[in-house]
Amino acid sequence: MSDSDVPFYRTLGLPELRVHHPTNHFDFTRQGRRILVVGPMGSGKTGFAAQIWRDSRVVRAKDTGIPGCRTADGADLRNVFFVRSRLDSRRFSEYPADALAYRGGYEQLGTSIAEISSSFELEELVAAHPEVGTWIIDEASFYDERMAYVIQRLSSSRGLVFVLPTLILNFRNAVFNTTAQLLLEVTTDVFPLTAYCEHRSCLTDSSHTYRYYLVDGEECPALYFDPLIIVGGDRQVSDGREPNYATRCSRHHVLPGKDYTYLVLKPLGEAAAQGEGDALEEELADLKLRPDRSRLGISITEAYPGTTEREVLIRNALRVPCLAERALSFLFAEQNLISEVLLRRLVRRLQLDTDFLSRRLADNRRPVDFSQEELWTS
Repeated sequence: MSDSDVPFYRTLGLPELRVHHPTNHFDFTRQGRRILVVGPMGSGKTGFAAQIWRDSRVVRAKDTGIPGCRTADGADLRNVFFVRSRLDSRRFSEYPADALAYRGGYEQLGTSIAEISSSFELEELVAAHPEVGTWIIDEASFYDERMAYVIQRLSSSRGLVFVLPTLILNFRNAVFNTTAQLLLEVTTDVFPLTAYCEHRSCLTDSSHTYRYYLVDGEECPALYFDPLIIVGGDRQVSDGREPNYATRCSRHHVLPGKDYTYLVLKPLGEAAAQGEGDALEEELADLKLRPDRSRLGISITEAYPGTTEREVLIRNALRVPCLAERALSFLFAEQNLISEVLLRRLVRRLQLDTDFLSRRLADNRRPVDFSQEELWTS
C-alpha cells in the first residue's frame, strides 16, 4: 500500500478503529439531482434542509468562478430557495413569515421562501427565479401527482437540483400516496433518516411514524381509517381532536382497525353508494354515541380482551373523539365511495361535527363548505 492509499486517520498514528463515512456538507457542483430525504416524523428531514441552507451561505462567500456551480442557462446551484406547502401555513404562525422552521430552531430565509399549493404554482415560481439552482420542496408528497414529472423535467432540461424532504410512508406504514410513489420512480438519490423509537422503554432505531391522541391524559392510537393527512403535529397537544406523532419501531407501532376498515367500513360505504345506506348510518351512529357497541368496538374488544399494555392501548382507540366523522372522511375523501349529497345527508341526520369534518376534508384536498347547510336542506 502506498502512502497515498493510507486512510487519513491512520496517518495520525491512531490505532485500528472502525471509522465511519463522514456526514458530508452539501455538494453544490452536481447538477440535475432529485434528492428524496425520507424518514418518519421527527427524524430531522426539515433540519437536513436547514443545513443545506447554512451550507449555501458558506459556499456563496467563495469565489464566483468555482467550476460546476452554474447550469448551462446560468442558474447557480448555490442559490437555494425553500418551498413550503400552503397546507402547512397554520403550523408556523408563531414564527417569522420567512422562517424555515424545524424541531429545535429555525432559519430566516428572507425572500428565498414561498408557499404554493400545486405543481402549476411551482412552475410559475421557478420561472420567476431563473437564478436559483437548488430548490427545496418541503413535504413534496402533499402535492398533486403532476409534481413528480414537473420536477423531473426541470431537473433534466435545466440541470436544477431538487431536494425533497417528505414522508414516503404514512402512519399506516404504506406508501403515502400516488405522488410519493411517483417521486420514488423519478428520484436520483435517497437520503434515509431514522430516529430512536420514542417508546419510553426502547432505544431501537426506528423508521415508522406513529399517530396518537391524548384523551384525559391517556395515549389513544389512531385507527387505520383516520384521515390520511392532518396538518400539524409539531408539538404535543391534549385536544383529542388533534393528533400527536412519535417515531416508533415495528414492535411499538400500534395501528388498530385495519381489518375492520376492509371487512366492515368499506363494504358499508359501497352498499351506501348503491342506495342501501341504512347499515352505514347505523354504524356511524354507534361510532358517535356508543363506540364500544359499534361493530368496530365489538371487533376490538373481542380481539384484545386482556390487560397487557398493548391490548389496553388498542382499546383506547375507541376513546378518540369524532370516530364517525373520521370514518365518513375516509369513505368520502380517500375511497370516493359516497357522494357529497350523501355526505351532507349523513352529517345532517347524525348531527356530526361539521367544523372538525370541514378541516379534515380540506387537509385531504376534498373541501366541503357546511356553513350554508340550509341551502342543501330546502
